[in-house]
Amino acid sequence: MSTHTPSPTPAHVVDPAGGCPHALNEGLRARGPVADIVLPGGVPAAVVLGHDALKEFLSHPDVAKDARHCPALSDGTIPADWPLRVFADAQGMHTADGGDHRRLRSLVGNAFTARQVERLRPRIEELTAGFLDDLARAAAADPDGIADLRTHFALPLPLSVICELLAVDPEHRGRLHDLTYTVIIATDTTPAEVMAAVRELVELLGTIAAARRAAPGDDLTSALIAARDGDGDRLSEAELIGTMRLMLVAGHETTLNLISNAVRALCTHRDQLTLVLEGRATWSDVVDETLRWDSPVSWFPFRYPTRDLPLGDTVIPRGTPVLAGYTAAGRDKTFHGPDADRFDVTRPGTARHLSFGHGAHYCMGAPLARLEATIALEALFTRFPDLDLAVPETELPHQRSFIGNSTETLPVSPARAARPAGH
Repeated sequence: MSTHTPSPTPAHVVDPAGGCPHALNEGLRARGPVADIVLPGGVPAAVVLGHDALKEFLSHPDVAKDARHCPALSDGTIPADWPLRVFADAQGMHTADGGDHRRLRSLVGNAFTARQVERLRPRIEELTAGFLDDLARAAAADPDGIADLRTHFALPLPLSVICELLAVDPEHRGRLHDLTYTVIIATDTTPAEVMAAVRELVELLGTIAAARRAAPGDDLTSALIAARDGDGDRLSEAELIGTMRLMLVAGHETTLNLISNAVRALCTHRDQLTLVLEGRATWSDVVDETLRWDSPVSWFPFRYPTRDLPLGDTVIPRGTPVLAGYTAAGRDKTFHGPDADRFDVTRPGTARHLSFGHGAHYCMGAPLARLEATIALEALFTRFPDLDLAVPETELPHQRSFIGNSTETLPVSPARAARPAGH
């Protein structure tokens, strides 16, 4: 039996439409580092909001990723068509624990070491220059000189990089983004929409894998198909598709939001942009401060305590679906100081955020995300030093998600004093 004592305040009912999370995070965090919530569909859950509590939770030996530790997912309490079940049902390193997790991670980890990622720099720089040309053309074709930075730059850059790594043909890339957004990011979708998108996504990834089986190449998908661990085990079909899905989503959706959030922060904090352009801070500083101040992922599902787990001033009952509150932890004043709400690229220790996770499941794609974002931001503001938002920040539509954290669009005016490409 659980020893959990219900909170004296009612559980927060999560809005499926999401929205900017920061005011909500502040209110919930004021009650304590862990909050009881009710997810869409009436599912009781919890979110960890405090930095120290989240760091402890992410690496706690009595916290699992495998959904077998959540009885409600298998005993009929949570319906089979619950849209958020996709986070529990996928097979791959992100839903595995212990030896299974180490086996799966080792099969793909070599592709994302800092040394391997650095080899991608010339190609990322080449793609960046091309998409900046696309952004300039889109603005030039608009009567008001406006272009959507997400559409023409922040999305196609990381999407192209991860799809080239996975050997995804260009004709599939747009659809893969639409499907991953529906399955993983959007939280205001119906069960039917999610299930249909999951089926199509699995089928499309299966088609891509089949093409690589027939004609293996020097790409990550071919390597995953051929990979063996020390005992000769290979990825099952479900693990292969799950791993490809993870690589695809984590390889572009989060970096899309990271680049977008950094641009938005710099455009609304011109003093911070000046510090970087004058060499008094680095683009890496911008990336880390953005990850802390406006994490690309807000509340991410799921982990499950394997016993009643004391955390902060509460006890999370065994088997509870728990979300990691990355946006909340990033502005936790008890850890980051009383000015945690301020965007400051010179902040000491700004890299001590948790946006890439912590512990065994720390994001192996972190070196790639950092490289893409630093290259993208430096090239963007070098070529378009006067780039600015084309509408007031308060008018930007936020993603309809409590998982992803960014705006749906990012209209900018890049061209007032644009420097020619290559200068």
